[in-house]
Amino acid sequence: MSLELTFNPNIQLMEVMRLRVQSLQQRGQKRQEGECFLRSNEHVYRMDFSEQALHFTRWNICMSAPGHLNIIATSPLWMPDLTNLMTCQLLEPTGVFWRSAGDDPDVPIQCYEADAQEFGERIAELAKVRKVMHFLFAFKDCYFGLESIECSIEFEISN
Repeated sequence: MSLELTFNPNIQLMEVMRLRVQSLQQRGQKRQEGECFLRSNEHVYRMDFSEQALHFTRWNICMSAPGHLNIIATSPLWMPDLTNLMTCQLLEPTGVFWRSAGDDPDVPIQCYEADAQEFGERIAELAKVRKVMHFLFAFKDCYFGLESIECSIEFEISN
């Protein structure tokens, strides 16, 4: 049986993280060692795992305009109540997906296939011990926003 899980923007967590930046700037303080702030082109998404015995099948990404999307998973040790992402806790490889200018809308999204495959497999592996994972979506060379992308992963449920 297959299961499709969608990445959902975590608006509340993004707001908390952006407020952290504003607070430090207003007080003239510096970030903590290893602390990474969200840039304007970065957004936090989450994926909730209703099943935990999964086998990665494929990515489903739909971008309505040209641009690059890097999806970076955070370590299973990172908890969403923290207001920062620690650079040492971002997992490799990342998922890199793009649509080139002039691509027909029916042309599939391009990616580094080996990295995307390994990344999907790592997510399935981490799902065995996590009910929720957070991801950093970094948009580059884009002419679209959060509302212009749909992203999910298909898994087979292992019994």
